[in-house]
Amino acid sequence: MSSPATAPPAPSNLKRIVAASLIGTTIEWYDFFLYGSAAALVFNKLFFPDSDPLVGTLLSFLTYAVGFAARPLGALVFGHYGDRLGRKKLLVLSLLLMGGATFAIGLLPTHATIGTAAPVLLTVLRLVQGFALGGEWGGAVLLVSEHGDARRRGFWASWPQTGAPAGQLLATGVLSLLTALLSDEAFGDWGWRIPFLLSGVLVIVGLWIRLSVDESPVFQQALERAEAKSAQDERMPLVSVLRYHWRDVLVAMGARMAENISYYVITAFILVYATTSAGVSKQTALNAVLIASAVHFAVIPAWGALSDRIGRRPVYLLGAAGVGLWMFPFFALIDTGEFGSLLLAVTVGLVLHGAMYAPQAAFFSEMFATRMRYSGASIGAQFASVAAGAPAPLIATALLSDYGSSTPISLYVIAAAVLTVVAVAVAKETRHRDLAEVASGTGTEPATSRKEDARAR
Repeated sequence: MSSPATAPPAPSNLKRIVAASLIGTTIEWYDFFLYGSAAALVFNKLFFPDSDPLVGTLLSFLTYAVGFAARPLGALVFGHYGDRLGRKKLLVLSLLLMGGATFAIGLLPTHATIGTAAPVLLTVLRLVQGFALGGEWGGAVLLVSEHGDARRRGFWASWPQTGAPAGQLLATGVLSLLTALLSDEAFGDWGWRIPFLLSGVLVIVGLWIRLSVDESPVFQQALERAEAKSAQDERMPLVSVLRYHWRDVLVAMGARMAENISYYVITAFILVYATTSAGVSKQTALNAVLIASAVHFAVIPAWGALSDRIGRRPVYLLGAAGVGLWMFPFFALIDTGEFGSLLLAVTVGLVLHGAMYAPQAAFFSEMFATRMRYSGASIGAQFASVAAGAPAPLIATALLSDYGSSTPISLYVIAAAVLTVVAVAVAKETRHRDLAEVASGTGTEPATSRKEDARAR
């Protein structure tokens, strides 16, 4: 029988927790993706006006990549304090930081007003965004994972993951609406600021919801155990992760490569490729991403539920292999210049991406002990983003500039898919693990017991 501390919450309480995580991650991803879309569409002209158009886009994507560089630092800081103080407090802080930085971008003077100081300030605010997002993901998925039960963890934990397509949907939808209503001149002069300023309203809503949920009961139980021991007996979460879970961190990093790279090629770089190489209008490309993001949102919980039935690894491997195989058809469809083909290319790509992204939350959560879980999951996920998602649009744009062809870009994504397949193939299956059973992992012992290993096999 489950103890009161570890019993699954009532369905209504769990749904409120899922809603809080989902809305918060949606807002954070809205802020992050909004920057990526603006970098592809207008930032090259507003902040790097003296450059060649494609070079300006490269510089714009470079500031975009800087946000990823700050994510590992956010993972370390938020992971440390999230494992010491709790998930909820750090999630509130991450939302405030992200929303504040995004709102400030909407007020930022451009190069025409303050010269080179404009791209410098833009880069600083992008660093704050990356720092906040580096701490957001781990806390959001853990809050849901640690409230739910093992039988349906893949499904419930996949809902915070839908915050990514929801944020993409919201960001792209707002930009698409503005580009449809405003002339190019009006959008470049002041219209681009509206989506960034809108973030201030969204943050208020997100804070109201996040402050209403309870802390993870699994974490509270582990904290009580730790407080009963001598403070000298407990190591820093980071030290424990590197001692007991370094293999799991490497697996998580490898698993992220294809997932992260493919996503930013499909959703961010496509705005450059479709408009410059395929002759597609900016509005058409945005509409394709908009519709495909809605499909992406819908399929993620389905993939998460499937991972509860057949395991995290099979679903993840299907997505990684599928994305690799889809890259050549993906660009061939875009090259037709037809909206239907463009929509098919992006939609199939995001559906396959969802097969990796959906089980990722539960998969990574189940790898680590409670008092080091925030640190372990965040480090594995966010350190990979520096090598994966951060340079993906930059590398893809550079390859297009150097070779004038999509073939090297396809090979780039395929190489990432191979790496992910290898990483997930050597990992242990985790879907049967009960997080309450590894709650005793306080940082002084390995998280995975013989019983869990037997279940995983």
